Amino acid sequence: MATETAPARHSPIRISALNSRYHKAALGLYLAIVVAHWAEHVVQAIQLYVLGWPLPEARGLLGVPFPWLVKSEWMHYGYALLMLIGLILLRKGFTGRSRTWWNLSLGIQVWHHFEHLLLLLQALTGSNLLGRPAPTSIIQLIVPRVELHLFYNAIVFLPMVVAMVLHRRPRASERAAMQCGCAPAHA
Repeated sequence: MATETAPARHSPIRISALNSRYHKAALGLYLAIVVAHWAEHVVQAIQLYVLGWPLPEARGLLGVPFPWLVKSEWMHYGYALLMLIGLILLRKGFTGRSRTWWNLSLGIQVWHHFEHLLLLLQALTGSNLLGRPAPTSIIQLIVPRVELHLFYNAIVFLPMVVAMVLHRRPRASERAAMQCGCAPAHA
């Protein structure tokens, strides 16, 4: 005898919903998180290069009242992982040209995430790359960490913004393939 299962009364937001009815809201939240992180890096650069603060004191917005945050590889890795997850989860909502730009951002973030994983593993094991005194990423061997992370965040952010702009202004064929309401209705 076959048994029937009762339908779930409360179902979690599914990925398909994130890329359809909740795509616009999810992108807005994701963008707010990304911009807040950008603010941290920009403030740190201003503290270093405009205000002339020494590197140990130039800790960004949150790092001034909470210095342990800047020193925590877990916090940096967590953000890189959050960025990667967001780029993956929200990818299906993009079509056409916007998907191409989103994929570019995702590809760059995969590398950025790898670099943060490498830093985290060094911090956890106490064994630093090439015997360096502190955890060091591969590209950090030639570019200082502050400048490198400004660069990484820029090259992930720029194609992401292009993707979002193109997503809000789709061509007719792209609009037909969209399952979300991110683009304004036809004029």
